[in-house]
Amino acid sequence: MKENLQNKANLVTEIKDKLSKAKTVVFVDYKGINVVDDTKLRSEFRKNNDDYKVYKNRLMLRALNELGYTGFDSYLEGTTAFAFGYEDEVSAAKVVTETAKTNKNLVVKCGIMNGKFMDKAEVEKLGNLPNKETLIAQLLCVLNGPARNLACTLKAVVDKEQA
Repeated sequence: MKENLQNKANLVTEIKDKLSKAKTVVFVDYKGINVVDDTKLRSEFRKNNDDYKVYKNRLMLRALNELGYTGFDSYLEGTTAFAFGYEDEVSAAKVVTETAKTNKNLVVKCGIMNGKFMDKAEVEKLGNLPNKETLIAQLLCVLNGPARNLACTLKAVVDKEQA
């Protein structure tokens, strides 16, 4: 019995470590997902250097409470898996959201981003954002627009004077 308690304590420590490192954690109901789809899902998470784990709800709740997170009791009922996003805030939510579009057995419950609670709608909004590289490219395009317009205008004035 003592060994079982030690194993549970080790798991709680592992969960707390993952929660502390993760920028985003997505809580997912996976009831009814088959092995093939689950394997594909885990593979997508590995490609993004994210983690997808199933822990007992009680152990996750204990880890959350020990880290100061409260109010997750109602979300930790039934089958729950956890997607930990380490690289950026969007990757874990994006994988879950994209997979949920094609697999109706995968349902977002809630999430945590940078220590703040996110409901299902917020997680889905986050998952529908473009990836980091696309967002940077869009920002650079917007920032470059006025300078390009000014250069074109100045060139048009020079071309007009020369003609």
